[in-house]
Amino acid sequence: MAWRQVTARSARSALEPRCCAHQRLRRGLATPASGTFQYETGDVGGIKVASRDLPGPTAMLGLVARAGTRYQMLPGFAEGLEKFAFKNTTKRSALRITRETELLGAKPFTHHTRENLVLGFKFMREDLPYFVELLGDIATKTNYTTHEFDEQILPIIKLSQKLLLAKTQEMSVNSAHGTAFHRGLGEPLQPTSSTPLSKYLNAERISAYASSAYCKPNIALVANGVVQSDLTKWTDEFFSEAANDYPSHLPSLESPPSKYYGGEERIAHASGNTMVIGFPGSSSFTAGSTYKPEISVLAALLGGQSAIKWSASFSLLANAASAHPGATVRTSHAAYSDAGLLYITIDGSAKAVREAAQDTVKTIKKVAAGDFSKDDVAKAIARAKFDALEAGENLEAGLELTGAGLIHGGGAFQMDEVAKRIGGVSSEHVKQAAAAMLKGKTTVSAVGDLFVLPFAEEIELNV
Repeated sequence: MAWRQVTARSARSALEPRCCAHQRLRRGLATPASGTFQYETGDVGGIKVASRDLPGPTAMLGLVARAGTRYQMLPGFAEGLEKFAFKNTTKRSALRITRETELLGAKPFTHHTRENLVLGFKFMREDLPYFVELLGDIATKTNYTTHEFDEQILPIIKLSQKLLLAKTQEMSVNSAHGTAFHRGLGEPLQPTSSTPLSKYLNAERISAYASSAYCKPNIALVANGVVQSDLTKWTDEFFSEAANDYPSHLPSLESPPSKYYGGEERIAHASGNTMVIGFPGSSSFTAGSTYKPEISVLAALLGGQSAIKWSASFSLLANAASAHPGATVRTSHAAYSDAGLLYITIDGSAKAVREAAQDTVKTIKKVAAGDFSKDDVAKAIARAKFDALEAGENLEAGLELTGAGLIHGGGAFQMDEVAKRIGGVSSEHVKQAAAAMLKGKTTVSAVGDLFVLPFAEEIELNV
């Protein structure tokens, strides 16, 4: 036991850049904290920062980069850059990063979406200086070596390709995005099985992508359980080496404004049946004026899956699907910086999916005609408000939403403002939103037994 105590003390001494400052940041379990769910924002040398000082002994820090699949220069770049997180840097080996993180009891996390790459840590709040420094090292000092790419990263990417082949739901959602938006937001989250990885991916190219992805205009640091002044102080110290602008010899990570096209795609698959019916949605709340709260309410009104396990839902689509045993229906809304996609996913046997799809379209037409009760809308508003507030309260989701909003020039995800906007939605707003969806082009993706699964025109949808 003695060696553990000595090792722990020695490691902490090595990790703390300034012992006295580190001690001032310590907080015991009984120390009071004001605690607020409102983000405080700022700018540190060109890097957007945001934090909310939630009460408690733990904290979370994340680096959000505008480097998702929408902005990647070539297929697989976002996936490759994510997999290089926490590998060797010029200052720390991957082994040292792992050991020091474990010693401090922290948990790393990383993922990418269509617009963002997110990496960060959950840790004890007194260890903030170390993890700001570590994120700075990862962003500016990672060694993108060929042997790590060939031996550790490329095999994982190939496995994710094979995994995607077995999931009809993910295939249909990727297909729907590609059909709806073509390039940009239409890029799949992971490289498809037909993507020639050897043609596009190598360590040198991912390193070039990283130099653009991690420059100051392209990143934001967001923290929960952290005082804003502390985050500002350590960001200024440990991110001073981040590039002030995109490299001159590389294109900036920009994407043309999203345009909704609509259309239909059908993919034969022997392992399942999934159909996605999509419509133009709303951008995220942090985008500003293009946010449409009625879309979230409409998604909740259509519904599908029950919020209570093992219990049937009473939402409109759940009632419609109940007549088709084996079919599951759920409504989702994917909100991005300048667009959105409201889509309905139907799974089950080919026959059940076909019949449920027909009733789904009939249900949407009823909503567009105003054939729903005030109680239905009241429940939908309550559910949409809860989902939005839960997303903001969820540390990881709120972190990404806020970081993305700051990078794109919007603002932080402020929970009370979101709830206020959703609470102002009326039945007429929902009716008009549904009617507008049916007038435009629909996005339809069918994956499975194409002999049985319907075409869009067979269920009276315009593509």
